[in-house]
Amino acid sequence: MEVIKTKLIQIGNSKGIRIPKHILERLNLQNKIELIIDDKINQIHIKSIETPRKNWEDAFQKMHENRDDDLLIDDGIDLDALDW
Repeated sequence: MEVIKTKLIQIGNSKGIRIPKHILERLNLQNKIELIIDDKINQIHIKSIETPRKNWEDAFQKMHENRDDDLLIDDGIDLDALDW
């Protein structure tokens, strides 16, 4: 565990903290984070939010290599047909 002391800074009508670049990179903190407020011990925890669909490109590539991406329904179906 690492302890860093810093000051709250004025940001408009709110206050914030500056997080050093090396910590942002180390913890993979990017544009969106999650703040977990624990009133019992008077603490705020900052958590990285995983990017939705992270690594999907790799997963789709593996599916293609394994031929798991074959269509289950014929894509030649006329979806505008009256009896559909």
